[in-house]
Amino acid sequence: MHLTPEEVRHVAELAKLHLTDEEVAQYAGQLSAILDYAESLQAVDTSNVPPTPYILRLTNVMREDQPEPSLANEIALANAPDSVDGFFRVRAVFEE
Repeated sequence: MHLTPEEVRHVAELAKLHLTDEEVAQYAGQLSAILDYAESLQAVDTSNVPPTPYILRLTNVMREDQPEPSLANEIALANAPDSVDGFFRVRAVFEE
């Protein structure tokens, strides 16, 4: 399938791209080659291939949640730039 420069300009306009004439010519060739390859894939007989949404088995790689003791307050606040009464102190976001 050969794309015309007008078709490339139309696609570029949809993508909000500003292309030079040289880029239009270059992309017309490249996009045409991609479409030709995709068209050749349509000729492959896949009638005996079952639909395959995933190529790998779906397994959960996460461990089960298990309660753990939390950090001591002093350790949690050790690198805090500012803390007050055992809490992180941050700059106010909302004015009252």
